[in-house]
Amino acid sequence: MRIGLQIPAFTTPLGPARLAAQLATVARTADEGGFEFIALTDHFFQAPAVGPADLEMLEAYTTLGYLAACTSRAKLITLVTGAVYRHPGILAKIVTTLDVLSDGRAWLGIGAARFDEECRGLGIPFPSATERFERLEETLQICLQMWRGDESPYQGQHYQLERLLNSPQALTRPHPPIMIGGNGEKKTLRLVARYADACNLLLGPDMARKLDVLRAHCDAEGRGYDEIAKTCYFIFDVGAHGEKAAEVTDQLGRLAELGFQAAIGVVSDVWQVTPLEVIADKIIPAVASL
Repeated sequence: MRIGLQIPAFTTPLGPARLAAQLATVARTADEGGFEFIALTDHFFQAPAVGPADLEMLEAYTTLGYLAACTSRAKLITLVTGAVYRHPGILAKIVTTLDVLSDGRAWLGIGAARFDEECRGLGIPFPSATERFERLEETLQICLQMWRGDESPYQGQHYQLERLLNSPQALTRPHPPIMIGGNGEKKTLRLVARYADACNLLLGPDMARKLDVLRAHCDAEGRGYDEIAKTCYFIFDVGAHGEKAAEVTDQLGRLAELGFQAAIGVVSDVWQVTPLEVIADKIIPAVASL
């Protein structure tokens, strides 16, 4: 079982003037402590599940570029990018750039998008769910074609590209791994089976069934189920002094028994840094062999 940190909010005790330094400290602590992933939410306004829209929110890929310079081993990913937020060709260039500058540590985390307030606010098209999933699939096709080095034109229903030039190419071969986030059984998990290297599911009572659905999609696509890494979104609350570490370790053990290989998510009181150190010292070694 691998552990990943996601940072969904940037409201810190010392405010924006000290945010860069605090963010670097958090990232270095996670990186040096053995966290497999450092992930950022990809929003322009704060998401309703976290807080009011006007809370501090950094642009994800600029911030991941900064964290690439602050770290040396953790994989860098958004959890997850809405496919409609950026033109697919530009998104492929962004993730390629991150991969080159991080020495091959970039992943593409992506989904269909669901937060319409920020799109309306900033003038980003936010079509129907059906069209968003169509655009997600075309985005995946375009990114994979660019990472193959195939510069031939792409003619999709929603996107038309004349030359898919991507120079320099990503260092990670055959391409930066793709993680698709979401629990939808008909569309999301089908796209995972068709295109992704990993899925990311929100925890719920039906996790075993979700994995069974993914297995069925893999069978239909002629894809090996074991080729896809199963990850879930997790809230790490180890307590102010690590008093809940054993409880968290037990929870991760149950997830491993279901078939999950990684848990990525929020660490409570992350800006205090101590919870990251507790996870590094007590939890990561304990779950490494699960």
